[in-house]
Amino acid sequence: MLPIRRTLPLALLAALAAPAAQAEVPIDVIGGSEITFEGLLQADANWFNSDFANLNSDPQDGRDADFEMRRAELVLKGKGPGNFEWVVGYDAKADKWLDTNVKYKIGGNGNHYLQFGQFKQPNSLEELSSTKNNDFVAKSMITNTWGIARRVGIGYGYGDANWGVNAAYFDRELKHGLAAGQGYGVRGTWAPINEAGKILHLGLSYVSYKPELSTLGGANLDDTARWRARPGADLAAARLVDTGNLVDADRNTTTGLEAFWVGGPVKLQGEYMRTRTSRGAGRPDFTGSGAYVAAVWNITGETWGYKAGVPTTPLPNEPATGMWQLGLRYDTIDLDDGNLDTSGATPVVTGVLGGQMDTWTVGANMYWRSNFKFALNYVKVDSSRYISAQKRIVEDNPSIVEFRAQFYW
Repeated sequence: MLPIRRTLPLALLAALAAPAAQAEVPIDVIGGSEITFEGLLQADANWFNSDFANLNSDPQDGRDADFEMRRAELVLKGKGPGNFEWVVGYDAKADKWLDTNVKYKIGGNGNHYLQFGQFKQPNSLEELSSTKNNDFVAKSMITNTWGIARRVGIGYGYGDANWGVNAAYFDRELKHGLAAGQGYGVRGTWAPINEAGKILHLGLSYVSYKPELSTLGGANLDDTARWRARPGADLAAARLVDTGNLVDADRNTTTGLEAFWVGGPVKLQGEYMRTRTSRGAGRPDFTGSGAYVAAVWNITGETWGYKAGVPTTPLPNEPATGMWQLGLRYDTIDLDDGNLDTSGATPVVTGVLGGQMDTWTVGANMYWRSNFKFALNYVKVDSSRYISAQKRIVEDNPSIVEFRAQFYW
């Protein structure tokens, strides 16, 4: 793997040499496979008005802001030979593999296929949607906490333009030290309304997998689960809600409900997830839940499409002036599954008290030309959590401003 300082300049040169309105760069036809090159560069800035916890990644530098290259994704895709498609993706910023798999379209039908390799698992509308078209700078708390993203496995899909069923068996990520744990998932979707400028989508998903808490240090902690969430900001150093390590865990299961509606330039979208960690050795099981609901308005009049059970974002009607969006999201997560008894001299906790957190996010997006996007968000957080070391409930209510500059092809 090439270092980031070498791969990024090469990627930029290839992308800038392509026509401005083109979303991918054609390479060549080799062995009956039409090869294209895609990429995504995202640079983020977060400004924190911290309350209790210091959200800056380096509390000693005296700043209340973080600036970071968020993603540097480089992707090769191939169509053919025959009914085969393949993809090899790598994030030079995170030093990890992205989608890296082979898909076989049964009967030449893209809605009926087998898939082998690393790919996103079938369990979250927001996670399965394209990262470059996220409605907000940070994904929802439930997606970041309970969404099963890319894992190595085998998948099967069947359906048509209005419905689909996807199932997969998966294990760990390609890079050791990241997500792990054998399991399976299934997702069913149905769009009773699916026409230009008018869409109604409904979905249900379920995943079940062995708890295995991965650490970047190398060793995996078998039979251990941990659930925690940042306050609606990817660069925040602190998680304001956190169950801690749940040892003697036997199984994690997550049930998800999802829906979105499109009416012309307006989209309403929401998801609900409920996760249960079954535990042995006489320890109580843990159940957490959360949801989000979001509204997005394309001020410039564009509408969304629908493909493979997710919304697709269009190019601007007027590339020179761009596509403008306004968005509002309410996001909530509950990691409390226990009781706090304060009647005695010392508080007594039964079960798990990981905390509760709500966020409101107001955002504006500008898609300029066909390859640039700029996003600005304001996040207001309301959280509370029992801190055992301090023997009290701590309320932490920061506010955050987020900016993202994005280039993609």
